[in-house]
Amino acid sequence: MTTERVSAEAGNAAAPAARRIPTERTHHGDTFIDEYAWLADKDNPETIAYLTAENAYTEAATAGQAALRDEIFGEIKARTKETDLSVPSRKGGWWYYARTVAGQQYAVHCRREVRPGDTGPPMTEDGAALDGEEVLLDGNELAGDGKFFRLGAFATSPDGSWLAYSTDFAGNERYTLRIKDLATGTVLPDEIPDTYYGLAWSLDGSALFYVTVNAAWRPYRVWRHIVGTAAADDVIVFEEADERFVLGVGLTRSERYLQIAAMSTLTSEVWLLDAAQPAGEFSVVMPRRQGVEYSVDHQIGADGTDRLLILHNDNAENFELAVAPLADPAASTPLIGHRADTRLVDVDAFADYLAVYYRRDGLTGLRIIRGDGTEHEIAFGEPVYEMHPGSNPEYYSGKFRLGYVSLVTPNSVYDCDMATGELGLLRRQPVLARPDGREYDPADYEQHREWATAGDSTQIPISLVCRKGARRDGSAPCLLYGYGSYEISIDPGFSISRLSLLDRGFSFAIAHVRGGGEMGRHWYDEGKLLRKANTFTDFIACAEHLVSQGWTAPSRLVARGGSAGGLLMGAVANLAPQDFGGIVAQVPFVDALTSILDPSLPLTVTEWEEWGDPLHDPKAYEYIKSYSPYENIGDLTYPPILAITSLNDTRVLYREPAKWIAKLQAAGHGGPFLLKTEMAAGHGGRSGRYDAWHEEAFVLAWIASTAGAAAA
Repeated sequence: MTTERVSAEAGNAAAPAARRIPTERTHHGDTFIDEYAWLADKDNPETIAYLTAENAYTEAATAGQAALRDEIFGEIKARTKETDLSVPSRKGGWWYYARTVAGQQYAVHCRREVRPGDTGPPMTEDGAALDGEEVLLDGNELAGDGKFFRLGAFATSPDGSWLAYSTDFAGNERYTLRIKDLATGTVLPDEIPDTYYGLAWSLDGSALFYVTVNAAWRPYRVWRHIVGTAAADDVIVFEEADERFVLGVGLTRSERYLQIAAMSTLTSEVWLLDAAQPAGEFSVVMPRRQGVEYSVDHQIGADGTDRLLILHNDNAENFELAVAPLADPAASTPLIGHRADTRLVDVDAFADYLAVYYRRDGLTGLRIIRGDGTEHEIAFGEPVYEMHPGSNPEYYSGKFRLGYVSLVTPNSVYDCDMATGELGLLRRQPVLARPDGREYDPADYEQHREWATAGDSTQIPISLVCRKGARRDGSAPCLLYGYGSYEISIDPGFSISRLSLLDRGFSFAIAHVRGGGEMGRHWYDEGKLLRKANTFTDFIACAEHLVSQGWTAPSRLVARGGSAGGLLMGAVANLAPQDFGGIVAQVPFVDALTSILDPSLPLTVTEWEEWGDPLHDPKAYEYIKSYSPYENIGDLTYPPILAITSLNDTRVLYREPAKWIAKLQAAGHGGPFLLKTEMAAGHGGRSGRYDAWHEEAFVLAWIASTAGAAAA
């Protein structure tokens, strides 16, 4: 479907006209008139009425895509093994796993005792329940008839007798924490509301440590709860006063030490406590120093003494790995020195091995270090791929569980023998036949690594997948995805739903723009603060490269991004609207300056080191205002835009895309501009898997229609 037809179809319905109520915002001598600031009032019935009207307009404007949506949903459902079983992970005397059942929205979390004949993880061919399994939690029972359900924390005590878990029924990421006695199946009266992610058990399972947030949604307190007591009796064991820092709590892999991590964008600090002494005092590993980040794991050395593995960036931009005595962390010595071409990401300590996760040349990698100091790196053969650590709860293990995936290889689970480096495939995600019976064959697709040239001559990597033999004459549609913030890398992974685009002639590409972490720490540094614009111009360079190389044409190129990637979408819409035939912005951070100016909002102060502090710094204010999408809507002809948000999102508030779309609609140039608000969801959208498939089918049908894709 052409852009003109999309516009005509939308033209059969009238876009809502949000009221304009001028509100002045003045900072550093600059006044901005915000005509849609009133939409920030979630309790105003007029706000809800406007969102409801936008939903009705979007439904009417996309009514002609209903059959295609149903078709794509059917393809996703048919290709997915609905009754399935994850690869069990061993911890102590139990195998832990999750399984799904056809027709049910949520996973069932289970365990089964380790048996003498188990030579590896027990599995079933049909994905059915394991013989002798114990159901720990059934997400479907917990969710009931509610419109939203999400499981937050999920952790068994070290001896396997207790399960701590938390639930969210609104999407606002305020979780209620509960404890289940696994011997009796009874949920204890202990109930702790308004908790955050992360928790840790004491060694004997008598105490549970958890995190809560303040009014600005900053995780700032760690509490100790004694099992069987009232939440009112819980004790604060750590409170972070610096508003730039957030807290996390967990255990070292050895489960010998509880750790609290205080983290800002640029600085970190770790505190440890003997997990056998939960009533004791935490002690700092290394006091925080501005600009120094570090993380810690614990290992018992060959001589029986405790040592710390410290991954840090002190005079090491891409981080180095050091070892230090537990009693004297400052007396550290390098184990893996800094390399300009390799970003060390994480380390997992086992009794006799270290597994080091890294990035090099835009790809992920794994290095195993044996107890005798010898080491090897695990090689993977595809041109683009992602390797990531899997579930490895067992400290005394000689195997490292990892996940492997590429743009054509479905999610695969391996055990790596750390002594030999040998990889053993445990499971590859099944991809079933389409409704028409066509089977999935990776050989029907091809993947590429392309390089675009940015305006400053920087080479920007692009990962791309398409049907084998795809035309490169500019006639094919293409979806280009981007993110580019927080040093988060968008790695080339597999997607069943994406096949519905590829089989309709699309290519799919990921622009690995600056601001992400694909090419090392410098890649991140060059796409943040006063260099944030590199993220946007890199993405435009990638779009123009795909056109110049014949992969697509501007009218058939759709851009997609979410959250901070939604900011990217809004920015490129203002900078180069002519380069795109459509834009999808999901939970988009498009009113960035307004949000970052307000320290009472969730995440604002903690993110000043990422974006700049426009409240106190005139230079930061001027720079952010120069690219913030909402402020920069101009007298331009914009491509069709689909914005998706959630009413209960606490990370990017619904008001940002609501104001953005209202202003675009009022400007009246190009479009259509559509807003779809989930009225009972949060930042991640709808929670049930079938609901999520329907949502993805909605987006993919819009993309396919906008780009004029052929039938599958």
